[in-house]
Amino acid sequence: MEFELDGMDMPYPHYRCAVDGEALPLTEARITVTCARHQPSSEPVEWTVRSATSADRGAVEELCDRAWGETEIDAFGTTFDVLRCDNLLAEMNGELAGMIALAVHGGDLAIVLLSVYPERQGGGLGSVLLDAAVARASERRLPGAKVAVTNDDIASLYFYQRHGFVLYDTALGSVADRYGSSPAGFAGIPMRDELRFRRPIAP
Repeated sequence: MEFELDGMDMPYPHYRCAVDGEALPLTEARITVTCARHQPSSEPVEWTVRSATSADRGAVEELCDRAWGETEIDAFGTTFDVLRCDNLLAEMNGELAGMIALAVHGGDLAIVLLSVYPERQGGGLGSVLLDAAVARASERRLPGAKVAVTNDDIASLYFYQRHGFVLYDTALGSVADRYGSSPAGFAGIPMRDELRFRRPIAP
């Protein structure tokens, strides 16, 4: 499956429909508000999280290709190469299910990329990876963890704030400036701004 984000080839879907399981490209995903009783339920899943090694380079490249189409991610006014990041991989039964890429930036641990394959979404894996990142920041005695989210990414805005991240800065127009336009993002919302969130790490 291939779709295009205003000139950027995106070969794989980003999300999975919670109702029928259909894989969705970024622009076709939607948010539905429900009460807690009607949230999709799933059986608890055992995930294994480990540090990536040089032998995982191909798997990391494939996951980056599925998530963003390349290994370089622009955030916080910096270009990060995921292949040079501290990458944590999540597996189930030996199969790669998701990844979180981390880098020290400005004294904090920056979350460069958090991606879970659509077919593995809904089982709490994103939270497991985020908890592992926060633990890594604590081990390194870093004062905080931070993440940059584009203004359209409602799912990520919800996710990070539910996990204790607080908005501390905005880079208005930075995404539009980067692409020379405002490409359609989540649910077709124009991508314009970078919103920066931070979570303090207890010593």
